[in-house]
Amino acid sequence: MSVRAVPGTPDRPGGDSASRERAAEALRRSTGALSSAAMSRMLTDVPWFAELTAESRSWIGQILQAGIQGFVDWFRLDDDEASPGDTAAAVFGAAPRSMTGLITLGQTVDLVRLGIEVVESHVDEVVDPVDAPAVHAAVLRYAREVAFATAEVYARAAEARGAWDARLEALVVDSVLRAEADETVASRASALGWAQREGVTVVLGPAPTPRTEDLFDQVRRVARAAGMDALCATQGERLVVILGGVADADKAAHVVVRFFGEGPVVVGPRTDDLASAHVSARAALAGLRAAVGWPDAPRPVASDDLLPERVLAGDGHARRHLVDEVFVPLRGARETLTDTLTAYFQHGQSLEATARALFVHPNTVRYRLRQAAELTGLSPTDPREGLTLQLALVLGRQAHRRNPDDNL
Repeated sequence: MSVRAVPGTPDRPGGDSASRERAAEALRRSTGALSSAAMSRMLTDVPWFAELTAESRSWIGQILQAGIQGFVDWFRLDDDEASPGDTAAAVFGAAPRSMTGLITLGQTVDLVRLGIEVVESHVDEVVDPVDAPAVHAAVLRYAREVAFATAEVYARAAEARGAWDARLEALVVDSVLRAEADETVASRASALGWAQREGVTVVLGPAPTPRTEDLFDQVRRVARAAGMDALCATQGERLVVILGGVADADKAAHVVVRFFGEGPVVVGPRTDDLASAHVSARAALAGLRAAVGWPDAPRPVASDDLLPERVLAGDGHARRHLVDEVFVPLRGARETLTDTLTAYFQHGQSLEATARALFVHPNTVRYRLRQAAELTGLSPTDPREGLTLQLALVLGRQAHRRNPDDNL
């Protein structure tokens, strides 16, 4: 597209007011024809246009017509009466803001470029030849202003959408932590890109300081690379990450642990879906509160590995877990297992001393300890797991003494 230089003011390309008025009137009379020509070009030259609904194509037609009419109105006015930027920005008032979600910025640029090309190609046919150079130059300037206006519309839409998404994400995370994740929350999560895949876990820890503006985007990016979804929020000084599509909670937590600040990072147990994720969140929260009791805990640490600290911190769910998942299976399998464990811990975890106290061979003690480990997943010979077993025995006896049918 070439523009021929003609005399004129620095602000508005050439021509006196009479020439400008004559050219503007000619353009005004041709507005409908120019709009129709632009729509025809859209159908033949732009593949994505035909895939839109009739309503969307109608809105685009209004944008094209408003853009052409806006150019005519601006061209007619004197320099002091209008800014091409103001006029160009008003072009997008012809369509709803939802249009920014239907067509991309690149597609809108195609739309604007095509409209300008149509006007440019018909200028010589529409206006007097003596006025054509001034109109060509004005089209070039107007096209630049429309481009800036297009970028501004999409930037504002993206900013508003980003702020809304952040609020929505915080609401979803808060609902999960409050055990209020119903179908509405699942729908909101879907709007944020949550794929509703099986396997959900919650990871908690201190928020990093200073926090980068794209922290959540970084978390989601690495989670996506690992085949998972992620929802993020900060609550005070705490960072909450909900991961979906999790096969192994510990491995999933290791993917995102680097984004937390200094201090313990706790991962809750894997649950089936977002509706049950509050179970993972509850365990992770209890673990985070109690983690100070284990200074050398790994990072991240599973909430179940903090059961002793959680029990001592008064976590009723941890007490019930030790009774139901550890003491009751031990007592139900063989009563000798609880007796053997009790003797083993009372005698300083000595096989020989335990064997003497029970009047059995040390190999019998070894066999029973292996049985207990297979049954509970806790090894009596490991210091921390042995502590967990001791607490389970104490809590189980207390619960059994109060009411054999009521485990805490």
